[in-house]
Amino acid sequence: MTKIIKKVFGKTKNGDTVYAFTLQDGENYATVLDYGGILQEIVVKNAQGGLTDVLYGYDTVQGYENNGGYLNALIGRFGNRIEKGKLTIDGKTYDLYLNDRGNHLHGGKVGFDKKIWKTEIVNDGQGNECLSLSILSPDGEENYPGNLNVEVVYSFVGGKLSIAYRAVSDKKTAINLTNHAYFNLDGGDSILDHELQIAAPYYVPTDETLIPHGEFKCVKGTPFDFTSPVKVGVGDTQRTRDTDLAYGGGFDHCFVFDKNRDKSLPYAVLYSEKSGVEMKCYTDMPAVQLYAGNGLDQVGKKGQKYGRCGALCLETQAIPNNVNVPAYAEYGSSIYEAGQEYRFTAVYEFGVRK
Repeated sequence: MTKIIKKVFGKTKNGDTVYAFTLQDGENYATVLDYGGILQEIVVKNAQGGLTDVLYGYDTVQGYENNGGYLNALIGRFGNRIEKGKLTIDGKTYDLYLNDRGNHLHGGKVGFDKKIWKTEIVNDGQGNECLSLSILSPDGEENYPGNLNVEVVYSFVGGKLSIAYRAVSDKKTAINLTNHAYFNLDGGDSILDHELQIAAPYYVPTDETLIPHGEFKCVKGTPFDFTSPVKVGVGDTQRTRDTDLAYGGGFDHCFVFDKNRDKSLPYAVLYSEKSGVEMKCYTDMPAVQLYAGNGLDQVGKKGQKYGRCGALCLETQAIPNNVNVPAYAEYGSSIYEAGQEYRFTAVYEFGVRK
């Protein structure tokens, strides 16, 4: 049975105490901070019989406060990008904060990743303790309409880390939540030799500011073809020759699933031959953003240097900029009516490949 241990992690620059909650699942465990809802570590059994922390991150609150990259944090109100920060609802345009190449990214100036969330340890009905985090984003925060109540529940049972999202607003608004976890199944070095499979027939090309405008491209015959297992580095070698890769300096793209896919099957599988750790990913969202850590350049846990492509992200979400592109909204609109419930789940299942 999963049990949760609570302890003090540190203090913010404003003097607020940050708590760490460790979800113990047998030998495996995961630690979540109430600051940003950050996954501070996920430690799992490897093929050598030891334990590997498969997340990049920091040992102190200051590490998360002072460095960019949204490492392992909950993202909101809107994960990914909105073109020129323009959000139009029922004829009224809301100008959102521009924090990435003239566009709005990951909730703006102060997103959910910088908030201290209210926490509660709850039971899943099977005797396992889960961590519930909640927050109220008030009407007008970052210029979004509506008082938005958000709850995110973390559970870690039988090697499966589940993140269940729920939100509701009292005004029509835009909602697109995710977690920005950075995975390296070896615990360090590079993910370019990790094997990745993504069950997505399409990816979404962007302009030079990483904004998509309505196009879908088939992955077949491109560096974006992960429909069969392939090492991440194979496609990354094309980043100077493929226009879509060049814009992001490597993989920073949304992959779109088939509308009729079987959601009980993993949308992605990540594997490291070195550690033997395999991660299967599940979601009921229509898309995932693959970010291969192209901008990593900082010092992380235990003084480890985090360099380019040291870790990758698989951010489940609606297609970016869908609030301005009807063709993307057809795959799942991020516009929610007042009182309409936003809900989805992302699961990361860890094991050793036999």
